[in-house]
Amino acid sequence: MKHLVLVLAFAVGCTILQNVQAKQFTECELARLLHRTYGFDRSKTNNFVCLAAAESSLNTSKTHKNRNGSTDYGLFQINNMYWCTTPGYVSRSDDCRTACSEFLKNDISKAVACAKKVLARHGYTAWEGWKAKCRSGVKDLSSCM
Repeated sequence: MKHLVLVLAFAVGCTILQNVQAKQFTECELARLLHRTYGFDRSKTNNFVCLAAAESSLNTSKTHKNRNGSTDYGLFQINNMYWCTTPGYVSRSDDCRTACSEFLKNDISKAVACAKKVLARHGYTAWEGWKAKCRSGVKDLSSCM
């Protein structure tokens, strides 16, 4: 019986780790992915890589607890107050209709889709990191694409 419990605990742990895989990108790796897979033009690619570097240090597992009790999630630090849902926190709108935990995964497709919604509604200035580190100019990453 003890062995069965250990095996089950191990299986659950592996499943959790598998579902919450995180990725640490390089600038070029993220630029290539955004450009080739998600069809971002050069300007958008450069800006999104800069904002991801400023917000999460290019790490999909990054979270940040804000003073107002909300939390930012993932590569693009998408906030659960308006954009995604988390257990125990009531989102005002859940505009991306996604669990925030999806933004912490190696697969960034849901994070990209939601970040595009944020950009369409508020522009790059929705991100404090972009305002602080990217507004005055971004690195040209066209050699990476």
